[in-house]
Amino acid sequence: MSATISPTQHPHRVLLHNEIHARPPEAMSAPLAIAHIVMLADAAEREASRAHVAALLRDHHLALPDAGTTHLRMDLGAFRLRWELHTEFVSWTFMVPAAVESFGEREPVSAIASVPREWLAALPGQCLCSLNLWVLPTHTFGSGSLIKHVLHEDTLLASTVADGHGEVYTDFAIHADGFSRMVLLAGGMTQRRLGRLVQRLLEIETYRMAALLGLPAAREASSVLAFAERELAELANAIRTANRDDEPALLDRLTRLAGQVESQYAATHSRFSASSAYFELVDRRIKDIAESRLAGMQTIGEFMDRRLTPARSTCEWAARRQDALSQRVSRMSNLLRTRVEIEQQQSSQALLATMNQRQDLQLKLQSTVEGLSVAAITYYIVGLVTYLAKGGKALGWPLSPESTAAIAIPLVAASVWLSLRRLHHRLFRKH
Repeated sequence: MSATISPTQHPHRVLLHNEIHARPPEAMSAPLAIAHIVMLADAAEREASRAHVAALLRDHHLALPDAGTTHLRMDLGAFRLRWELHTEFVSWTFMVPAAVESFGEREPVSAIASVPREWLAALPGQCLCSLNLWVLPTHTFGSGSLIKHVLHEDTLLASTVADGHGEVYTDFAIHADGFSRMVLLAGGMTQRRLGRLVQRLLEIETYRMAALLGLPAAREASSVLAFAERELAELANAIRTANRDDEPALLDRLTRLAGQVESQYAATHSRFSASSAYFELVDRRIKDIAESRLAGMQTIGEFMDRRLTPARSTCEWAARRQDALSQRVSRMSNLLRTRVEIEQQQSSQALLATMNQRQDLQLKLQSTVEGLSVAAITYYIVGLVTYLAKGGKALGWPLSPESTAAIAIPLVAASVWLSLRRLHHRLFRKH
């Protein structure tokens, strides 16, 4: 059997191929208590999270994650742990079996009670989201008990999910223990489908909070943008009425404003882009749970659409205002620079005209000087001729020195003038 010929492999082929299997849902079965915590973390805190989960596994004598691990699922006996490392945050999910018999009759027990307190308190980062989710097999308690001991009646939401195979109840409120709450009645769903549904519900809460991180930045940016827009309007009016002496100061103000706008844009653009992506993920996850209305109850999708739309619009409007303001500042800068360049060109033209006038004057002076030069050179040459005539008279020169000088003057003057003309013509042909 011949060996298989394999072409050269891309260095990232395996990594990219396995990306489709990253963070797969876990098969689950009811009853189950789940505590989900999301810690907002920078690069150093995300790396510290890896060390933190390694410390927990070391205490339980389990294999430690390597430096490239971004997802981990482990049974620690008292609870199951799911750890995920994301771009901006780290999620910790703890799962334990839930007690069904007394559920709804008193304050429900959270899965977080099974986690070591000191280790839990030392989670790196800042808590962005914490959710208690109880997955129950059937509706074995009255709705009154559910509202009284688990969820708030005034903000209660409920819907059927998974095409009618389950029901979910929540109030999107932070309770006294610092956790929001959700109850899922699993019905007869398979373990795989239940795991996918639970993961989608946890992601809805996670991405909802991550998306809203852009709201404080949008509100802060709005005040900065309002000031910058007023400053730009004042600059536009000043440019319209400014004279040449005012333009350098206006250009300096405009440059400073452009720097402020671009600095603020750079500081918030990535946040607004991330929020937009998280909002889209929330929409997709709500669509994935395939919910429908329970009689007289508001669905999660309706609640999110009504409550998140203002925040989403605020973030999108802030991003659009930044883009528009940046473009307006750029146009105003180009306009002012063009005006300054035109005035500089006009000044250059005036300077060239003055230089031409000076050159004409210099040519006239040069012509005058050349006439004087012809007279001076002729004077000296004729003087030499006179001396020669005086010396030549003793040798038989027939003319007197004065007559010789008189005859030589026009000849010498014409020769000198013609020589200067030829020199000028040669210089002009070269240049």
